Amino acid sequence: MEIQSFGGAREVTGSQHLITVNGKKILLECGLFQGRRAETYKRNLNFAFDPAEIDVMLLSHAHIDHSGNIPNLVKNGYKGKILATGATVDLCQIMLKDSAYIQEKDAFYVNKYKKKKGELPVEPLYTTEDAEKALEQFYGVEYSQSYEIVPGVKAVFRDAGHILGSASILLEITEPGKTTPVRLGFTGDLGSPNVPVVKDPDYLMDLDVLVTESTYGDRLHTDVKDVEEELASVVRETASAGGKIIIPAFAVGRTQVLVYILHKLFDQGRIPDMPVFVDSPLAVNATEIFRRHPHCLDRETHRVFIESDKDPFGFSRLQYIRDVNLSKKLNGINYPHIIISASGMAEAGRILHHLKNNIGNPANTVLLVGYSAQHTLARKLKDGEKIVKIFGEAYPVKCRVETMDHFSAHADKNDLLDFISTLSTDRMKKIFVVHGEEDQSIAFQKTLQKKGFKDVIVPEPGESYTF
Repeated sequence: MEIQSFGGAREVTGSQHLITVNGKKILLECGLFQGRRAETYKRNLNFAFDPAEIDVMLLSHAHIDHSGNIPNLVKNGYKGKILATGATVDLCQIMLKDSAYIQEKDAFYVNKYKKKKGELPVEPLYTTEDAEKALEQFYGVEYSQSYEIVPGVKAVFRDAGHILGSASILLEITEPGKTTPVRLGFTGDLGSPNVPVVKDPDYLMDLDVLVTESTYGDRLHTDVKDVEEELASVVRETASAGGKIIIPAFAVGRTQVLVYILHKLFDQGRIPDMPVFVDSPLAVNATEIFRRHPHCLDRETHRVFIESDKDPFGFSRLQYIRDVNLSKKLNGINYPHIIISASGMAEAGRILHHLKNNIGNPANTVLLVGYSAQHTLARKLKDGEKIVKIFGEAYPVKCRVETMDHFSAHADKNDLLDFISTLSTDRMKKIFVVHGEEDQSIAFQKTLQKKGFKDVIVPEPGESYTF
């Protein structure tokens, strides 16, 4: 058995993990790398393996850093099944087409500036047609059901508690000449317990090998009890100053949690009466999918809203915006309001236009509510850079920038340890620590070694590990 990580090794974005066993190749994830524009395009365009040689692909969830390069995979020769939960399949139906559309539009905007400078134009990584073709290869699976994906390998999807439809994946691998299967677990992106909207994670038990994320491998989140009041304070203070709150948020997961909490805060009178705009066609469509999968929502959401026949994702002050002209009109509003817009790392989409028009006003607040990878615009804002580039133009940052880490859908250090603590240090042969910036992955590696796990590896990108 061999494992290689071609993305998500000593970094967060672009997850791609290849397992070769029994002469078959199994790809876990095929995400987009996000970072510096030139490096991003080159890395996403070129695979480190031959897509045509992959036998089956498993997808843990719909976020673009895990699913976003699937159309390019298919475009380059992959013809097999793409297995994911039903909710993930539904979300990818909108997310991959939206990703293609954004890439086409961003290429259009970039090429306008390139033309002015006499530079050659760029092509989008893939088109809407490519995305639609790839979606034909998706197959929905149920949680807790066993599926034989290639001879000698069965897969079971468990709820990862990260976003709607997210899964950790158990592979039961029987190699030739052996009667006892090797149990390999892949966390995917693991959620935190007690986070609103989605259910808590299911644990993977009795593993021999684990591939674990480590996004917050050396960090702890703010106590969930303090999050609502922290958000309420930011809204009250910004409204008092006459400003806007601009929130870059992932269209799937983060946006729905924000809307859920703002709904509660308005109902409880803890924030001023002000409009909230969700300005993202993708988020609008994703929210409809959340409504279609109530079985994936947690008990609190059912108790607080659904059992009272109230929509957790809709209230009187909230307006969902699809039309681009309505989006542009938001720039003319001069009274306090909240804009939630994608993408969460502020690398593409309508959020770029809102940031361009608002970061120069000291009365406004940019609220960062999720993970931001190195070199992304959201990370530059978080790190306090005073001048940032948007669509190739420089803009001074004069607004207030706040970060609320508990809105992250990722498990923190203690959550990860709780998940892994049920596993036997004697039985565990290897742990691969992935999906974390290098310092976070190495710190979590050391933590696991102190807990008694002997062979803990932070894989190098592309390096082959045989066991």
